[in-house]
This record gives sequence, structure tokens and C-alpha cells, in this order.
Amino acid sequence: MRTSFNVLMLASGLFVSAASLADEAPAGKLVVYTSQAPEIAQQTMDAFKAAYPNVQVEWTRNGTTQLMNVLRTEMMSGEAKPDVLLIADAINLGALKNENHLYSYSDAPLSHINPSFYDKDKTFFGTKIIATVIAYNTQHAQPIDSWNALAVDANKGQIAVPSPLYSGAALYKLHTDINTPSIGWSFYKKLAAIGVAPQGGNGPALKAVASGLDKYGIITDADVILAKKKGSPVDLVYPKEGVSYVTEPVAIMKTAHNLPAAKAFVNFMLSEQGQKLVVEQGNRPVDDRVSAPEGFTPINKIKLLSPDVAKAIKEDAAVRDQFTALFGG
Repeated sequence: MRTSFNVLMLASGLFVSAASLADEAPAGKLVVYTSQAPEIAQQTMDAFKAAYPNVQVEWTRNGTTQLMNVLRTEMMSGEAKPDVLLIADAINLGALKNENHLYSYSDAPLSHINPSFYDKDKTFFGTKIIATVIAYNTQHAQPIDSWNALAVDANKGQIAVPSPLYSGAALYKLHTDINTPSIGWSFYKKLAAIGVAPQGGNGPALKAVASGLDKYGIITDADVILAKKKGSPVDLVYPKEGVSYVTEPVAIMKTAHNLPAAKAFVNFMLSEQGQKLVVEQGNRPVDDRVSAPEGFTPINKIKLLSPDVAKAIKEDAAVRDQFTALFGG
């Protein structure tokens, strides 16, 4: 598995020396907490270790909410383990920033990244653009171009939805939607009324749609596009009301045990080489030098919806409680 991936990296020009990515040669142990899918996370860590062979990477993968629960438990005990966080959304990282837990990396390489994709105080940095869309099984369903057209009685029991209590992308979508007049809480009330039971992350939701267990899904675009390329009977629509998106930001903990290695990890993720890896993994990059993979709708043809992150952070607990009251825990 690793050998074939290394061959892919060599063929793609992604195998680069550490000296090309950083002025210093970091070494020692680096601990990363990530919400990336397991196989993608393995590729990311392998690529980083190829660029920085003197760094030993230990990584833990889980849903964003679960990772944050673990991290907060560690912080309460005074023993936060990760040096770096690589998770789905800016809401969770924004909360950590507000609590003064993130390191401000003023020298991060950002010359080819739009400022809208990273924190203005440079405490976290988007690494890709992942939109949440309507997915459908091409053998059992017709495309729907509206969120509100999805939540109808005809689709009762036929919609797979990740839970914002687990998925960072789903949480970001929830906060975005409830503050978008054309969607709002009314959309979620309609989903609840037709028996939708949000659970888990994007992976299980995609499997449900691809298998035909569900006709539709509310799933991240990159996952659907990759499954389609592999032959699954799925396709996607960017609804006319607009779509939420996450940037899977990377951040350094203020309590980082290995700051040089943590900086190197951020440098790698934001470098042209790291952004090419994002494309190899089937995602839309944030670097303006790097083109999106085949099959992605041009970014200027999508209506992107951005929430007020500060408001989302402030209201997050209440929003989660309201969601739980609507759908159950």
C-alpha cells in the first residue's frame, strides 16, 4: 500500500526534499489529531514523512466532535497531546483560538491563498475547499436542484444525512443553513418531519446512497465525485440556494511539544507540493496555482455560503441543543 503510494508521489512530482519546504530540518515526534478519512490521513502523513524523514509522526483520527472532546479532556488535565490539529471546520478551531489555545504562525506560506480561506490572525489555515451538496443514486433517483425540494414527503426514509454532533462539515452546514433565509431551521424541521435520522459522518452516508439503501444524501462533494469516478452509481447537485463549505484547516497548538515540526507540517500542507497532494486525494485545493481535479464544477459557478463564524462559535452550544431536541442525540 505504502509502496504504491510512494510511486504515485514520484510520478506526480510530490516527492520533495525537506530543504525545499523549510529553512530548518525538524526532527523528533510530531503528534497530529485529524478528522480526515483513515486512508486519506495515512497518505497525508506518509507524504509529510517523505518530505521530512527525521520527523516521527503519531496521528489519531476520529470525527471532529470526538477529537475535540478528547482534546478538551486532555486540556483540563493539563496534558494536551497534539502539536497539530487538522480538522474539518473553522468553528471548532475558532473556539480554541478565542480561548487562547492556538499558536499564531505569522510566517506561514500564504502568498497563493485567498485570505478568506485562513484566519486573519494566522492561527489556522484552510487546506482545501469541501462543499456539502445533494448526492443521489443515479439508478433510483432524479437530480434535485434545491434543498427545500429534497425535504418532501416523497423522500421519506430515503435521505442519508451526517450528524453535526459528529461531523465538522455537517456542523458547519447547520450553522450556515440556519442563518441563510432561504434554508433556515425550517429545512431541518422538514427533514425531521419526514423521519430523517442524522448520524455518523459522510462516509456512511455515501455508502447508503451508493448502495441504493437511500436515494439521496447530504454529502461532501469530493466524496461523491471520487465515488463516481470509481464507478459507483452516484452523482451530485450544487443546490440553487447555495452550499456551505469547509476548508479542513490546519492549526498549531500553543502547547505544541515540537514547534519546528509543527511549523513544517503547516508549511507542507500549504505548499504547492502539499496542495498537489490535496488534488491527488481528490479534493479542491486552496492554492491558486493548483487546479482542481477533473469532475469539479468551477468554483466561480458555485454559490458558496459563508456563516458568521464568530456568531456560530457564540451560539454553538445552543444550536447543538436545538438540533438534539429536533432529532435526538
